[in-house]
Amino acid sequence: MNTPSSLPKTERLHSLTALRRLFAEGTSGFVYPFRYMTFTESCDQPSVEVVFSVPKRYHKRAVRRNLLRRRTKEAYRLSKQVVVEHAKKEGIAIDVALIYSSKEPLPYKTIANAVRKILAQIVEGR
Repeated sequence: MNTPSSLPKTERLHSLTALRRLFAEGTSGFVYPFRYMTFTESCDQPSVEVVFSVPKRYHKRAVRRNLLRRRTKEAYRLSKQVVVEHAKKEGIAIDVALIYSSKEPLPYKTIANAVRKILAQIVEGR
């Protein structure tokens, strides 16, 4: 059983066609240290799916990429309820890509604040 603050596979964006559609037709924005892409569509089954990325270009070591990805996932997991409720209320499916764009690793608190701002902007429709 999934709790509201879990992040099961059903909430992770892994379909190749959905990823292509997100990057081809989605809208983008930037909140330091993330570049984000969103794609929304009306559907019968409202959902929010997310993908996390830390480019190898800036962080060569896998240990550092994994650390930043874990921090981002945790920040999203704890603050996702806002966007999930918005999707249910509006009856839409939202796909989100969070791409870590900073060249240095930042503390969890900075990452969590940025993820909260991004989710608030998604709900506002920007």
